[in-house]
Amino acid sequence: MTKVSPGSPDDRTPDTAVPGESHETTTVREQLLERSCEWCGEPVAYSGRGRPPRYCSPVHRRRAWEVRSAEARADRPVSEGGRSREPVREVVERTETVVRTVTRPDPGSAPSGAQPARRLSGEPYTLPEDAIEWIEALAALRREVNNPRVAPFREHIARACERTLQALRAEQG
Repeated sequence: MTKVSPGSPDDRTPDTAVPGESHETTTVREQLLERSCEWCGEPVAYSGRGRPPRYCSPVHRRRAWEVRSAEARADRPVSEGGRSREPVREVVERTETVVRTVTRPDPGSAPSGAQPARRLSGEPYTLPEDAIEWIEALAALRREVNNPRVAPFREHIARACERTLQALRAEQG
């Protein structure tokens, strides 16, 4: 953009200038360097080529488009996919169950020293009732030796089996 100072003829060239007359030409150039993002307001640099960017990132461009398109959809009738004027209603059912179980010892009974063994599940442990059940239980133990739940206790199980074997042999002899 070129501005010519007021009062000087703009059709004169330096070749046709009158001696003693001053002629002044001022040139002003404006160039956009940056503008603010239309979504977040952060500065967006402009290289000077092409259309100046309106957003600092594709995410903000997308968000602005979503808002514009949502506003356009909201103005359409409900039958054409527009927004309903009815308030949103929600039906919520909440069920909260709290079970507290307190087991108190019978005041008349004295605590016994030996407590029955319990499984990890909390159920009472029952021993095999005859020799066949014992053999089946030991066979099941033998199959489970490599089970990751049993493996850390192999040494304890081996010692218990050795003591049981000694007791069985002592009863025979």
